Amino acid sequence: MEQVYQYLTGIKFRQRVEAVVEKFNDMREDLDKERKFMGRQWAKRETQILSVIESTVGMVGDLQAIAGKAMPEIPSLDLPLLETAIDEDRRAG
Repeated sequence: MEQVYQYLTGIKFRQRVEAVVEKFNDMREDLDKERKFMGRQWAKRETQILSVIESTVGMVGDLQAIAGKAMPEIPSLDLPLLETAIDEDRRAG
């Protein structure tokens, strides 16, 4: 029991605990930095996606104005779907 007491009240134990706490803090800082970086990356990607959607909506609208009913329907470019995506991105951002 005396040896345990000596170890717990000695310098070696304190140094080991301090080393563990320091590593924990380093890992926490790294995680926070990574979280901030990824948040910026995701925001950048969302902005890029929004830009592509807005450009596509504009282009489809221009083509519909030019070609009218002669322009074939492209279901994946359905304007209401794209406009909904734009609205959702704006609300989320």
